[in-house]
Amino acid sequence: MSYVAIKGGGRAIAGAAAVTEYLRTAEGLDNDRAEPLEIDAILHQLRHLVDRVVSEGGVYHPKFAALAIKQSLGDTLEAAFALRAWRSTRPRLSATPPLDTTRMRLIRRISSAFKEIPGGQMLGPTPDYALRLLRLELMDESPDAFRAVARAWLDNCPDARLPDSFPKVLDALRAEGLLPPVTAARHQTAFDITREPLVFPLPRSAALATMARAETGSLLAIAYSNMRGYGDVHPTVAELRVGYLPVLLPHPVTGELTEAGEVLITECEVVAMYEAEENGGKPMFTIGYGACFGHNEVKAISMAILDRALQKGMQDGAANPSEDPEFVLLHVDGVDSMGFASHYKMPHYVTFQSDLDRLRTTQQKSGEPA
Repeated sequence: MSYVAIKGGGRAIAGAAAVTEYLRTAEGLDNDRAEPLEIDAILHQLRHLVDRVVSEGGVYHPKFAALAIKQSLGDTLEAAFALRAWRSTRPRLSATPPLDTTRMRLIRRISSAFKEIPGGQMLGPTPDYALRLLRLELMDESPDAFRAVARAWLDNCPDARLPDSFPKVLDALRAEGLLPPVTAARHQTAFDITREPLVFPLPRSAALATMARAETGSLLAIAYSNMRGYGDVHPTVAELRVGYLPVLLPHPVTGELTEAGEVLITECEVVAMYEAEENGGKPMFTIGYGACFGHNEVKAISMAILDRALQKGMQDGAANPSEDPEFVLLHVDGVDSMGFASHYKMPHYVTFQSDLDRLRTTQQKSGEPA
């Protein structure tokens, strides 16, 4: 049986798109109060969803991330796919130098390593300390009550000025000689995963860039395997930061670095078990680093754990999946994984017919009825 193209396939595909759009808007048929989901509502009320799509889409454009969420009916992988597709059509006009995260305008900053840290702990916006109970009053939240929440918070907000920057916890450990110093060799040109293929072995910057754009659940699953015993990275969070990082670009005329805007990022630095430095140096803590667009602490922590695991695997050889760069970096990209899984929905008539023919022939040769 040869492959036969299905007639009317174009009409069927158009119909599938039409019924998807119908389901997005069908509420309006029976509900006179139904309104289209506003992009600003997605941006502000589903901010963590937007941050996730911005990070996995690999381009900082929250408004277009909200649009991608709307058109994909909330499917984060489809939304990230659409955002990456849009990014691929944009010209690259310039590149930033390495940005100094000590200049972040922080909205949250904590450390699990020390109770007191320079500049103080700042809990900021987080559900970490709240009970995970359904707030049933939100089922029928009135616009007036909705607006009153923000107004009340502003009225009661303490008038306290925050410092322009906070010192890093790791700097204090490094000054005490408990961490290796930052060397010039670590400031090499970063690997560009959007322009260069992943050919192993890879530099650390390639691994970090790949994980920064990875799917949150994939990173968490592999990092969790390490925490559960398929690895031995059990770190302490030296510092977790969430804030707005100034983006510097060279001025088109003078060439001087000029602040072009800021991006919301989450940064995590973890301290892991100490080990002796190369060439018989004194023992020091090892570190792992994670950073991603948006407010996504689980992703940043998972990334930092895997960064430490991958460094260990590249130095001593991979003893567990989470320490194998090829296993980790080729399996954490959500768009790639989704594409491979979804391709099985495409026509496979020819290959499956071949499998059928082989099975029938094998059964006949073995004497079993076909």
